[in-house]
Amino acid sequence: MLRRIVGNRVESTLAGIASALHDRGITPNTLTVTGLIINGVAAYIYYRGFLKSAGALILFAGLFDILDGAVARAGNHESKAGGFVDSVVDRYSDFFIFGGVLAFFGRTGDFEGVILVLAIIFGAFMVSYVRARAELVIPKCDVGLLERPERIIILAAGSIFSFFEAALWILAVFTHVTACYRIYYTLKHAHRSSSV
Repeated sequence: MLRRIVGNRVESTLAGIASALHDRGITPNTLTVTGLIINGVAAYIYYRGFLKSAGALILFAGLFDILDGAVARAGNHESKAGGFVDSVVDRYSDFFIFGGVLAFFGRTGDFEGVILVLAIIFGAFMVSYVRARAELVIPKCDVGLLERPERIIILAAGSIFSFFEAALWILAVFTHVTACYRIYYTLKHAHRSSSV
């Protein structure tokens, strides 16, 4: 959802940066892997309990996630294989980040926090899984409130601005709301198609 809202507004800025990176020989895969590494570092920082620093770092990593696609477009290297790699790496990044938060609660003995983060991980998995399965049935299923960019922004904001627990509750609830809405949307559109 966030990409659709801000995509056109930042497209021209991204295009200029992406063109400069492409001219310097920086590939989309380099940016993708760099973002993954940064998220891995952020996961460790979450584990150590430095929430504000970890939140800032996952926002920084998000820039690489935005720029890899822009660089691919700048160099006319967009491909299904590249999109596949980007999507897979995003899943690893998610598990790194929320795994770090989970380890933080485990280290501090906060059982409720552990359950809360497990609910988020399960919900985030279902959001992407439902979309992947849905798009075997209908052309597109990118609906819902909490896609990956929104999840990262909420977690980062909660970490930086000290409403961390509230941010986790928002993620725990609305990842599942998003997954359920995608199920409803898919069944509705599949039934409509079969009725035509």
